[in-house]
Amino acid sequence: MRTPLSVVIGAGGTGGHIYPGLALAEALRRADPDAVISFIGTERGLETTLIPAAGYRLHTVDMIPFDPALGAKRFLLPAALLRSGSQARSVLRRQQAQVVVGMGGYPSAPAIVGAKMAGLPSVIHESNAVPGRANQFAARLTEHLTVAFDGSRAHLSGGERALTVGMPIATSLAALDRPALRAEARRAFGIPEGARVVLFNGGSLGAARLTAAAVGLAARWRGRSDVHLLIKTGPAALAETRRKLIDAGVGAVARGEARQQSTDTASGPVAQAVPYLDRMDLAYSVADLVVCRAGSATIAELATTGVPAVLVPYPHAPGDHQTHNARVLSEAGAAHLVPDAETTADRLAELIDPLLADPARLAVMGRAADPGNHARAADLLAETVIRLAGQPTTTREFTS
Repeated sequence: MRTPLSVVIGAGGTGGHIYPGLALAEALRRADPDAVISFIGTERGLETTLIPAAGYRLHTVDMIPFDPALGAKRFLLPAALLRSGSQARSVLRRQQAQVVVGMGGYPSAPAIVGAKMAGLPSVIHESNAVPGRANQFAARLTEHLTVAFDGSRAHLSGGERALTVGMPIATSLAALDRPALRAEARRAFGIPEGARVVLFNGGSLGAARLTAAAVGLAARWRGRSDVHLLIKTGPAALAETRRKLIDAGVGAVARGEARQQSTDTASGPVAQAVPYLDRMDLAYSVADLVVCRAGSATIAELATTGVPAVLVPYPHAPGDHQTHNARVLSEAGAAHLVPDAETTADRLAELIDPLLADPARLAVMGRAADPGNHARAADLLAETVIRLAGQPTTTREFTS
């Protein structure tokens, strides 16, 4: 009788690490429906809600960020790693884990440390063009490295042996047919007929800079019937953003939560704010242009789905990795890169107005991105995991 595949995935902090981890879990379940998959994270990140909601067990450990801003507390990092690694080792033993995967971000480092302590094979996946501190450390503890972008190899210890698999993304995006879904998406979001749509997406928690610019842009475009702004604010900024839009005479009032994605558009408002988007396939299908941060997951999704973008890298990302991520698309002609400090309503209007007026130019931008392996990345990474576990794989082996 075959022992079920047991995999523990370290992922947490932000959606940029969690969603690729969930995409990997989905791919492992496709390859082996009996697989036992669980996650290691902390109690302070989005993993506490996103992972259980997806139907996976989350084990939490005590860990602090790899962040110089901690000041003197950064000297506690070795002790925190030892403690959390020991906690992770206990989890691995209880789960009878065969392989451990670190998806990056500080919550995943204890999983790799725990694997080293337990003598288990492990693999890390680096999603950013410039690796984060956690993976720079974890790369020294495992022989198996995978990356989303070729350029990451130069920044990892042992990077010459890393496999470029792409960025794991959800199946709904990997196989997205935007034209086929567009009519459904317009109905779902209540977009007025004939209006072009600009999606503002600040990431898992929203982005104050993007939200403020979107509100200013909506006010500037008050009265226009040819454009509609869809603004993902994050839960914390939702009420204030809706109030500002309504005060400016441009806000739509939602009929229920974002899951229904339905609004009252009888008066033809130019903007609506939602706390989150649980159907990114609909969001990308309805959007003519996206204004967003430049997390690695977002870059992979844009490249795969062919949505043109204005990218505003988060200026405080470690190693300025979001700017490096953004250049993957901007240098290909698939996006415009705007520094955070320059992201105002006036600057965006100057850039976006000509784009919305030229659908052919937007189409060229959408085709300019190289989709790479992102649509297959979850399955490619799953192959590595299964191989390390000694399980058979029915799909073709991949090479670097």
